[in-house]
Amino acid sequence: MAKCFSFTALQDSCYRYSFSRAGLKSFTTELGDGTVMHCWVPKTHVRSKPTLLLIHGFGANAMWQFNYFIPQLKSKFNVYVPDLLFFGDSYTTRPERTKAFQAQCVMALMDALNVTNMDLMGMSYGGFVAYSIAAQFKERVGRVVLGCAGVCLGKDTEKGLFRLSVDDAINILMPQNPEKVRELVRLSFHKPPPTGPNCFLNDFIEVMCTEYRQEKKELIQALHEDRELSNLPKITQVLAPFILLWFH
Repeated sequence: MAKCFSFTALQDSCYRYSFSRAGLKSFTTELGDGTVMHCWVPKTHVRSKPTLLLIHGFGANAMWQFNYFIPQLKSKFNVYVPDLLFFGDSYTTRPERTKAFQAQCVMALMDALNVTNMDLMGMSYGGFVAYSIAAQFKERVGRVVLGCAGVCLGKDTEKGLFRLSVDDAINILMPQNPEKVRELVRLSFHKPPPTGPNCFLNDFIEVMCTEYRQEKKELIQALHEDRELSNLPKITQVLAPFILLWFH
């Protein structure tokens, strides 16, 4: 018997309604070569306001991670919230999985929206993408905020700080059973919220953690490869404010 109700799908619909009430609308564009990017964009772009690009991390789509930030930010910024490739409604048939390619696709999306200059805020995996945008598109980026993104973490340092293997990280970031969802929540929050019964967690896994699983695994593997500090691109905007936040 087919399932007739999904709590996760209902919550996703609530987030869509919340984004719409906050003055955002859904926008999708084809970049060519089998790449489609989705973004929440202002219904009206106010030229007197600066543009803020919010880049999400691993998990569900961008709405789930930034819903509670939009009301506080919309009065001061033109807020743009893209789905990275293989999250939400963004995808590609191309083989590239690097953060540099994600950054290039985000900026091609902004080109399609006729947005030239912007500030960046990247959370977790999105922080790596934001750093790559700032490195590749220096003349277009102003202020940068990175939250919980170890962009400067070399392999030697990583071995001393973390005991998780890449496979362990994949199993936590893309949970396939309720206990892994609970583990992800415990690791993600200083004061973890209640996760609810297994039926809710299984529903979340089915709706949010099943599609593009192999592609997301490849994103994590690509992020982990070649992590030497000597290979880190330099941010040369000397006058641009840059904030790195690390929560413990």
